[in-house]
Amino acid sequence: MEDTAQRSGSRPDRRPGISLGRVLGFPVYLNASVLLLAILVTVLYGQFVRTQLDVPPAARYAVGFGFVVCLLGSVLLHELGHALTARRYGMGVRGITLEMLGGYTEMDRDAPTPKVDLLVALAGPAVSLVLGLVAVVVTLLLPDRTLINQLAFQLAVANLLVAVFNSLPGLPLDGGRALRAAIWAMTRDRHIGTEAAGWVGRAVAAGTAGLVVLLTVADILSPFGLVFMLLVAFTLWQGAGQSIRVARIGRRFPLIDLAALARPIFTVPSGTPLAEAQRRGADAVAAPGRGEPALGVADSAGRLVALVDRAAAAAVPPARRPWVAVDTVARGVDGVRRIPLGLAGEHVVRTVQEHPGAQYLVTRDEDVVGVLHVADLAQLLEPNRKMSL
Repeated sequence: MEDTAQRSGSRPDRRPGISLGRVLGFPVYLNASVLLLAILVTVLYGQFVRTQLDVPPAARYAVGFGFVVCLLGSVLLHELGHALTARRYGMGVRGITLEMLGGYTEMDRDAPTPKVDLLVALAGPAVSLVLGLVAVVVTLLLPDRTLINQLAFQLAVANLLVAVFNSLPGLPLDGGRALRAAIWAMTRDRHIGTEAAGWVGRAVAAGTAGLVVLLTVADILSPFGLVFMLLVAFTLWQGAGQSIRVARIGRRFPLIDLAALARPIFTVPSGTPLAEAQRRGADAVAAPGRGEPALGVADSAGRLVALVDRAAAAAVPPARRPWVAVDTVARGVDGVRRIPLGLAGEHVVRTVQEHPGAQYLVTRDEDVVGVLHVADLAQLLEPNRKMSL
């Protein structure tokens, strides 16, 4: 199965996997989970070939592996449909990743309009549908019960199933993105569309799980098919839940006010013992509603040169803090990302995603006016979620 990821203020980073180079200018990656799929499909399809064709044992598994390659090629073409359409409308594509349950295309931003969102979403299933129909024609033209006929038939079934299943109206499926685009166009609110399509996606996941159980009880689906489809349903449920979370976070972007979120900086001289620096910081009076100050390190001229890393400081045993200089748990400000004070909420989140870190310098022109802790931003966006240090 497949979903098209858009990396904006809504989606967590995903590890792409092994680089396979570029196709039509797009980086292509292979997730390690595909290796498991390759083994399973090679063995199972090899056994299927034994029942259909009279070929040597080694050739059966070679055919099974060839089928895996054809499947991955079909998934890649599906994703290229998304990627090429996105590029046509000016959306950057970070890469295409092939996974055990399909693949995803990662874009650098959300679609600018419902129309573009709809076209990008439907491009993938359209490619799969065309591939499936071509494979059907090839199957009918080839002699029956031959190796090439069986491969064409399996590719026809696989691509048509992918086209139909991905068109179901629930996120993270392509049909869910189409539904989101339609609701977005009607309500003029992308977040409403995303959340609604996410809940429909959960219904699709639950329906898929129920259907495969019934098919298994009726002895239509094998135990392996049951496990595989339940894994698909679980993946869909997770993806739908993530979409709902994304929508709720996105609604809170306008609440991001760096002037209110940024903590004031309390500096101590370089060389100050960590325990003493923490004591002074705790005694400092913070601005109302802005939490305790961020702890900074100043040089002999009083200039801010470093910020204390709260996690690194907390990792130092209390008994050692009087003997550890604050500089050892601080990071030079030259290595800390800066965020302009007037930056809009969506752009703040995008900056944090593109440049992950625990804290950021908030600036007005060339002056540092405070420190944004990513935990404070996360707490604002998800107030009901427990945050760690």
